[in-house]
Amino acid sequence: MRSSKSRSRAKSNRNRPTGGNVVNRVFDSSGPEGKVRGTPQQIIDKYNQLARDAQLSNDRVAAENFQQHAEHYLRLLSEAQREIEARREEQERQNRERQAERDRERAERQERQEREAAARQADPAEAPQPDILDFGADAGGLVETPESKGAQPEGAQSPEAKPKQPRRPRTRKPKQAPAAEGGKDAGGDAPEAAE
Repeated sequence: MRSSKSRSRAKSNRNRPTGGNVVNRVFDSSGPEGKVRGTPQQIIDKYNQLARDAQLSNDRVAAENFQQHAEHYLRLLSEAQREIEARREEQERQNRERQAERDRERAERQERQEREAAARQADPAEAPQPDILDFGADAGGLVETPESKGAQPEGAQSPEAKPKQPRRPRTRKPKQAPAAEGGKDAGGDAPEAAE
């Protein structure tokens, strides 16, 4: 069973209208001449019409009563519209801030890319390198080619003049067996002590 506090709390929250929902919400208004049903704007229009009718029939009390009912729903509607407007302005402000942040990030990214491009142009290692260097015919023997092999400087031997001998593989020295040291067996165990 629920406690009376939770029931009363739920009751008070149930009748509280929320901002955006009030404009299109359908209300049942118990007026002096029965129920009037509709959105706040429709109820306001209906009560204003009833107030004009009451004025035409010279019933000032009924006209004032209808005007007060209309005023109640007018306050309800204007409060809801103020909340909607405030929410819309807040959302627009947040959107402007987000857009400004995106623009700032885009400008920073573009500036960083421009700096990197300028650094690449300034760095000779990053500059485009030629594929082949042509030193011409007067290279002076820098590169050995079949044509330059015949034009060796005097006194220099060509590598073909000296026959190459095949290399012999290295031989490893065999490992020596561990020598028996004072009192140890060949197996490496110490002799047992006499008791």
